[in-house]
Amino acid sequence: MDTMTVALHLPRNLLGALDIPQEQLAEHLQTLIAIALFREGKISTGKGAELLDISKLAFVQLLAQQDVTYFTELPEELVNEVTQLRQLLSGAQA
Repeated sequence: MDTMTVALHLPRNLLGALDIPQEQLAEHLQTLIAIALFREGKISTGKGAELLDISKLAFVQLLAQQDVTYFTELPEELVNEVTQLRQLLSGAQA
């Protein structure tokens, strides 16, 4: 993956508010950015996992830990999609 380095100027007391060691700051900020991009609909779970160099399942679990909704469909929409899929599959078998 092609990367770039970004310099940020942050107040020192921000590190205290984040409650993480300075050595973990870059990784933590990467995680926050990936979660924010997913939440805004700008990246997929696959891309989020790739950005953090973790599995897709681990990224979905990270989203759950951060109370970020993975499924955005309403229950009725999911039922409708399952019904349509069943119809397609039964038509393909005929």
